[in-house]
Amino acid sequence: MAYTLTNGILTVEIADTGAYNGTRFDWTGFITQVTLEQGKHTFCVPESLVPGQGTGGFGLCNEFGISRAIGYDDAEVGEWFPKPGVGLLQKQEDAPYFFAGSYPLIPFEVIEEHTTDSVTYSVQPMECRGYSMLLTKRISLDEERLNISYTLENRGSKELLTEEYNHNFVGINGKNVGSGYELRLPDNVRVEQAESIYTEELLSRTGDKLSWKNEPDRPFYCKLGGWEDAGDSFYWEITHQPSRVGIREYGSFQPEQIALWGEKHVISPEVFADISILPRHSKDWSRSYQFFTI
Repeated sequence: MAYTLTNGILTVEIADTGAYNGTRFDWTGFITQVTLEQGKHTFCVPESLVPGQGTGGFGLCNEFGISRAIGYDDAEVGEWFPKPGVGLLQKQEDAPYFFAGSYPLIPFEVIEEHTTDSVTYSVQPMECRGYSMLLTKRISLDEERLNISYTLENRGSKELLTEEYNHNFVGINGKNVGSGYELRLPDNVRVEQAESIYTEELLSRTGDKLSWKNEPDRPFYCKLGGWEDAGDSFYWEITHQPSRVGIREYGSFQPEQIALWGEKHVISPEVFADISILPRHSKDWSRSYQFFTI
């Protein structure tokens, strides 16, 4: 069922489990809007504004295995492989895994528990060729922070090797990307592996801040450097200067990498957590989002 969490400072809207029913994003805790009640500032936007385009992402939604799908490479065509938070997917052809592809699906069972300011999802294990896992995900509010904690328990006989990230489809107060936005990292920001000269020329870097020279007219993508020595500091911060409001992401883990994707209406910093879990072991990690005025 859908939930609205509130503590008087933040109001968080979470979609029904299965309202998003694709094979890319985790079905649980699909956060479609966050409102900072002081000023009624909003932060979440859809992946695409064009109906039928994109992969169905919206707001703060996470994905496992965008480049390391568990059990895909050792599966034969027609066999199944697990996608955490989603279900068992069927390999359709002898080709590399494609995160935006559509695969036949057997969804995992999800058990939910909730209070006024928290919700917990338990994604039940389903054995698949030696892979089996229990995913527990808790979303809670603490003053101006939205916290998401994860536990992935390996109940199978094979090691789990994958990654997890939150896509963070951010558009503050619905304002288009442009010179009003700034993205800040803990250290001097670097643009690495830009997908095109367009991205290189769109972005301006000064010390720990990255900004946009103009409003994009096509998607942009790159990897970011400047987070490596963050320590206990935040991973990234986005502010919209005309609105005098912003959002920061913190976490409990050293990122594997940070990427940046976006287009005219959306900025998506993506912080990747590396996941390697032996049988009968588990991994805990967490993300925390702070919403603030400036």
